[in-house]
Amino acid sequence: MRKRLYPILAATLLLASSGYVSAQDNLVNAANKNQSVHSKSAFQWTEVINLAKTPVQDQGSSGTCWSYSGNSFFESEMLRMGKQPIQLSQIFNARNTYVEKGKQYVRMHGAVSLGEGGSFYDVLNTIKKYGAVPHEVYAGLNYGTTRNQLGEMSAIQEGVLKAVVSNPNGKLTPNWEKAYTGVIDSYLGDYPSEFSYNGKKYTPRTFADQVVGIKPSDYVAISSFKEHPYYSSFVLLVPDNWAFESFYNVPMTEMTDTIDYALKNGFTVAWATDVSEKGFSWKNGLAYVPEKDFTAMTAQEKADMFNGPKTEKVITEDMRQAAFDNYETQDDHGMHIVGIAKDQGGKEYYIVKNSWGLTNDYEGYLYVTKAFVQYKTTNILVHKNGVPKATLKKLNF
Repeated sequence: MRKRLYPILAATLLLASSGYVSAQDNLVNAANKNQSVHSKSAFQWTEVINLAKTPVQDQGSSGTCWSYSGNSFFESEMLRMGKQPIQLSQIFNARNTYVEKGKQYVRMHGAVSLGEGGSFYDVLNTIKKYGAVPHEVYAGLNYGTTRNQLGEMSAIQEGVLKAVVSNPNGKLTPNWEKAYTGVIDSYLGDYPSEFSYNGKKYTPRTFADQVVGIKPSDYVAISSFKEHPYYSSFVLLVPDNWAFESFYNVPMTEMTDTIDYALKNGFTVAWATDVSEKGFSWKNGLAYVPEKDFTAMTAQEKADMFNGPKTEKVITEDMRQAAFDNYETQDDHGMHIVGIAKDQGGKEYYIVKNSWGLTNDYEGYLYVTKAFVQYKTTNILVHKNGVPKATLKKLNF
């Protein structure tokens, strides 16, 4: 028995003690390399729409962008409904998602994505199953830091689950779920089964129902890939869709038309995208699709990439599908579209709220072109009333 257990324990300890750099840290570092010196002074912005939202947050060293952007989206939904602004606990959603993801991992014998990533569906589904709590009730910082740093916890989670699916007893015991959840709760804090907020006692369920007031069935998850029939639903095959949720498929331009319609009618949009492109600069707060490929640019053109408005490629559905198929477009980040602005030439950009703190030129916000959104979006989430009626009818929603 000991001979069989030692390799498993050793693997768990090795994962926990290894120097862990999160994929999110690598993403931020890569995005920070794309910048130009005089970018901010080279743009003149005019706001067209800028909808209500809560302050920018910092997800820290964690792959929880999906929860930060998803909760930011629902916080704006609460404001739209006339409710008081509340910062919801992003880590409460993450905690519950990691519990469910662990169960799925074991059911699938380890043949499913693990890690810290997730989707907007995970925020919806955990609100539906577990409820919600304010950030002040569950900050998830039970391990001596002032910002998220989930690498050690994630490594131990993975080690535990790999030990479970190796099935050393020949049959799983009922104890593994308690052991696995215990790892999560030891880092993030005990499940807040009851708490007080503004002088009233709540459970996560009653807080979600009475204070947050979100109805999960009112939200539409939309994507756009030509390999699937339009106006039908399909399972989006990206690693973070570990629950195999389905998305409605619409033509590429109808996807951005939906975003425009939502914003113009007072609805913000949760946005999942790829940010690994050379045309994405976190430091300069800009994202566009350069007309010339980066490899063909001169040194000066590269240095000036974000210094003022630039001409872009015209995006086609074939380009979009090809970029997804060859791994150029991946599901690596979630953000929150809150408005529209124009540059000095009258070109429209989406105003996007990020969760990497206030460290860029626009204190946590970016200006993103419609071409970039058409090219690099993996999916969006929006209230059904933020979708054009003609599109809803085609979707039979």
